Amino acid sequence: MSLDERKKVVCQHIDLSWNKGRLALSEQLHSRDFLYKSSFIGHPVGSAGFAQIVQTVRHAMPDLQIMIEECIAEGYKVVTWSTLIGTIQNPALGYPPSDKVLSISAMAFWTLTPCNEIQEICTMFDMESFRAQLGLQPRPLAETALP
Repeated sequence: MSLDERKKVVCQHIDLSWNKGRLALSEQLHSRDFLYKSSFIGHPVGSAGFAQIVQTVRHAMPDLQIMIEECIAEGYKVVTWSTLIGTIQNPALGYPPSDKVLSISAMAFWTLTPCNEIQEICTMFDMESFRAQLGLQPRPLAETALP
């Protein structure tokens, strides 16, 4: 499989899951041992946990759109830089509703199998910018360093 095909799988997964909420279709792109890690949550989850996170975030931010700014592939790895745009209309993950349109940067590191199944996603969100946009106090350095 070509690097462009791997990038296409990743972009399709983002569109199906986060932008459209078509989780049954996006799950078909996962390998059997799929693992999702994120700075939003404190522990890795499998396909079912990933689906729950997406549903929770999409419920909180029904107008959520993810724009892929950059997508780079090498070997079985793909890296994306994305911007999440939306309004928190319902509380989720400990954050209150807000009428502000938020813009959150994210970097994700994807590992694909030789068959182009998504084996792992490790996503890091710019949480401090997110908190600042909500008018929340930054977390102390020691707290941010802990898992």
